[in-house]
Amino acid sequence: MSLTVRPIVGRRAKITALGTYVPPEVITNQDLEKMVDTNDQWIVERTGIRTRHRLAAGLGVSDICTEAAKKCLAARGISPNELEVIIVGTVTPDMMYPSTACLVQNKLGAGNVWGFDVSGGCSGFTYALQAGVKMVESGAHSKVLVCGADANTRMTDYTDRTTCVLFGDGGGAVLLEPCEEGEIGFIDYINEIDGSGGVSLYMPGGGSLNPSTHETVDKKMHVVHQDGPAVYKFAVRKMAEATTRLLARNGVEGKDLGCFIPHQANIRIIQSTANRLGMPADRVIINIEKYGNTSAGTIPLAMETAVEQGKLNKGDLVLLAAVGAGFTVGTVLLRWEI
Repeated sequence: MSLTVRPIVGRRAKITALGTYVPPEVITNQDLEKMVDTNDQWIVERTGIRTRHRLAAGLGVSDICTEAAKKCLAARGISPNELEVIIVGTVTPDMMYPSTACLVQNKLGAGNVWGFDVSGGCSGFTYALQAGVKMVESGAHSKVLVCGADANTRMTDYTDRTTCVLFGDGGGAVLLEPCEEGEIGFIDYINEIDGSGGVSLYMPGGGSLNPSTHETVDKKMHVVHQDGPAVYKFAVRKMAEATTRLLARNGVEGKDLGCFIPHQANIRIIQSTANRLGMPADRVIINIEKYGNTSAGTIPLAMETAVEQGKLNKGDLVLLAAVGAGFTVGTVLLRWEI
């Protein structure tokens, strides 16, 4: 391996702490068998999912982010008042406005902080992450909290067996700070959008085009609409293309990575990308069987799984990758410095 680290004028950024949260309620495949025409074997064979979590009524994504943030800050040993920026990647905000970041700030009791939300579909965490990284690299801020979370069950149609088996609720938060002398932290990224894919995965109701009415509710315009084959085809192709390009331009091969942490949408997409990269199976982080697709929450949750399994250690090269509605693509190469 001949790792090529891009030069940065100023300083580098790194992750210094991680926290995650999933709601306690669990929906099993057996539960779904009672709601819709499906079965455990069909779900597992096609998606790899066995269980997923559901957020309780009366709570929102801001609650997921707040609980994850509390764990993250506790792991770092700092108070909310030391934060400077809060960035939330989500497509299921508590409400249209104020932003989820505002709600999280208030629930944390963080003072002297600003923030905003990022809508990038399942790539939302990687997009929010890069926004935070650039703030640290520029010298504008030194403690940036980045959250990735979604409450997908809120926009799931439990009469549609092609989509209701996929989604769960949960997420995580990381703290970004400047690197110390000799540390590398974030190395490079590739992000893309392709708006022509918007017709393949979307929720048409609730925005300025189709504001909420009795008619939009009756027409099920406030739930996920997905062209499964089109999404699968794009995800398999673009996740492999983007990750291969990112590694190649940084002099890295799949075998050089400590672990690969992909978006958890479908086990076949993950395995296809890993095979294309030449990644050993034991270095590919998969937890989709426990959580399902939590959109922007999958990568931080998978980071936690990697830590728990002893597959994410200080000094490891780590590749993150996601493809989501939009279509969006987000890949990140970093060295783990915790």
